[in-house]
Amino acid sequence: MIRYIKLTIGIFLILAASRFVPHLPNFTSLVALSFYVPLILGLNFIPALILCFIITDLVIGFHSTIFFTWGSVILIGFLTLYFNKSLNYRLCGSLVGAIIFFIVSNFGVWLNGSYGYNLNGLITCYIVAIPFFTITALSTIIYSAIIETLMFYFKFKVKKIN
Repeated sequence: MIRYIKLTIGIFLILAASRFVPHLPNFTSLVALSFYVPLILGLNFIPALILCFIITDLVIGFHSTIFFTWGSVILIGFLTLYFNKSLNYRLCGSLVGAIIFFIVSNFGVWLNGSYGYNLNGLITCYIVAIPFFTITALSTIIYSAIIETLMFYFKFKVKKIN
């Protein structure tokens, strides 16, 4: 239990640093951490990850699509079940995570009614969000590369989840 708490505090510090430091919109470690924390530490760290997001969102401020953001974190965490075989699989998995975040979070934006409750509104919502997706994908690649480098350097073992 003490190890879990210590690791959760570490996750929080890394997440908070990437969210509180001035950055481009969507240029955070959100997707990479959502993918790699469960990959390295196990699925039982998904609740710790959500708790860290809740705490940082208390400071940043809640928004109308917050449950879609947190929901995408959970979905991305479970991706590790399918993308934990090799470096290439993990990097592809983190990018699939960015796509899931894009789809889920922007679906939440559309449900808020900003673009109208019709197919044209849904399509417009996703088209308008493409520049943000580009930044999310770029940050995911960069943070994933950093995490992979640290995994290699410190010889982290990927959790084998059966």
